[in-house]
This record gives sequence, C-alpha cells and structure tokens, in this order.
Amino acid sequence: MSKNLKNINLKILERMLLIRCFEERVIELSHKKELEGLVHVGIGQEGVAVGVANALSNKDYVYGTHRSHGHFLARGADPNRLMAELGGKETGYCRGHGGSMHIVDISHRLMTATGIVGGSIPLALGTAWVAKEEKNIVIVFFGDGAINTGGFHECLNMAALWKLPVVLVCENNGYAEFTPMSAHTVVKNVSDHAKPYRLPSQIVDGNDVLAVFEAVKNAAQHARKGKGPFLLECLTYRLRGHYVGDPEAYRAAEEVTELQNKDPLRLFFNKLLKKKLIHSKDLQTLQEKAKLEIDAAVDFMRKSTSASLTSSLEYVYGQDGP
Repeated sequence: MSKNLKNINLKILERMLLIRCFEERVIELSHKKELEGLVHVGIGQEGVAVGVANALSNKDYVYGTHRSHGHFLARGADPNRLMAELGGKETGYCRGHGGSMHIVDISHRLMTATGIVGGSIPLALGTAWVAKEEKNIVIVFFGDGAINTGGFHECLNMAALWKLPVVLVCENNGYAEFTPMSAHTVVKNVSDHAKPYRLPSQIVDGNDVLAVFEAVKNAAQHARKGKGPFLLECLTYRLRGHYVGDPEAYRAAEEVTELQNKDPLRLFFNKLLKKKLIHSKDLQTLQEKAKLEIDAAVDFMRKSTSASLTSSLEYVYGQDGP
C-alpha cells in the first residue's frame, strides 16, 4: 500500500477519533449542565459521517439532522466554534442561538442541521437546483424515522422527476427515537422506497467507513453526471441513547453490548492493525491528540461570552432596503 493511501487511512481514523472524543466530552458537559438545550450524540455512527465526508468535494453541500456533530466535524468544522455553539456562546457558529440541533457553517457548505425529523430533505432539494447549475451535488442525512413522513416521499418524487443532484443518506440505526423499525413500518429496507420513484439505491454497512466511502463516491458520481438522485441506506447503530440522559428502557443492555463489537472505530482500527498500517501504541497517541484538541475546545467555550438577548433578534427580520 502506498504511503499516500496509508496517510489517508490514518486521517480517517484520526477524524473518527476526534468525533468520538468530542461527543464523549459533550455527554460529560451535558450532565454537568454546562451545555444548553437537548443534545443528541451519534457515538457508533462515526463511520457514516467520515465515510460520506471523504467522498465529497469542497464545493458539495451537506444538510444534517438533529444528530449532526459528527457530520460537521467530519466535514472540517472547527471544534472550538461547535463546542461554543453547544454552550450557548457568542463565538459559536450561530452565536449560541442554534445549539446542538441547529448548526450552520456556510464556509464548509454545511447548510443546516434541524430538530425536525426529515426536515432537511425539502431544503436540500432547493439547494440542489443551485448545485445542478454548478455541477455540484447535495448530501442530505436523515434517520429511518423520516421515511414515514410525507415530505420524504414528496421529495423522492420531485427529485426523480427533475433529476436533481442529491444523494439521500439514511443513517438507519434501527430506532426512530425509542421505536424499533419493525414497529413503525412494514417495509423491511429503507432503500425499497426508491423503487416506486425509479431511483437507484444501495444498502451499505454503515459501520465500515471505507464501504461507506466507496458507496457515496459511486452515488455522487451518478448525481454529478446529471442522472438524478440516489438513495443510500447505511446500516449502523447508536451506542448511546436517543438523547443525553435517555434511560434507554426500550432496548436490552445485552443488545448494546453485542453491537459494540461492530463499533466502526474498533473495526477500522483492527483493519489498519491487520494490514500493519498502524501499531497499538499509535492509537493511544491519536487518542491523546484528539483529547488535547477537545480540551482546547472546551476551554474556548468556557472563556467565551454567553449569547446575548440583543443578538437573538438580529436575524429574525430582514433588513430595511437601501
């Protein structure tokens, strides 16, 4: 394997570790009441976030969900500003008014995250009109719970009809909040919803970051060539509750323990170890590096000024004309 390919793999591992470290710290800070609002983490879903991000160009657009810290960090968002946003600080991406579920970073074409289930999908289609002219694509993330919303089906129909360059990425973690997929739909696979609209689709192991990368690269190429949308179903699992503080009464502890063996971080590290691209001690070095970066982000958040009531009104109404 070439040195360049080795470096790419190490950067992928490094990014996954950064996301994991960020979210573990977020849980800790949430319990201490240092962060504002309801917080959802995607621990166990890092393979999807990083796999998707590495298959995109810098000019492609991304829309997130209520669980998008990983999506944003994978794309290159600043951990300092992201942590500050969660802390309700003026130095955050939305000056502390968006919080965990409503983050925007236009500089990285991270258009928005949203607390509305499936709420980003219609927005992504609007941006796809622009992307089509630019020869770029739009990625929109959503969970398996979104497939039962009317907007999801309306958007599949419109995207197919107008051949919009959008890749719809379902992070199917098996649960819509607290409800297993088997209890909220009779459709076995999310990807099956592509058939009535004549869309290409694929099911991929979301715990395999390289498999996600290859699948998104293929889907992106399809959309970029003007062939229209692509539906990608990434089978993954969140190792923590629906939200920070979730008692998780809806699933057995044995289930979580069993799925920990499919932790994307563990799987990818073992793969690199087997190929002799990394040594056991290297993981500790990378973990320490990630911890230092997140420690700095927490320090930045703590030292930043809290969001003001005055600034909260600045973006409510449009400015007067010239």
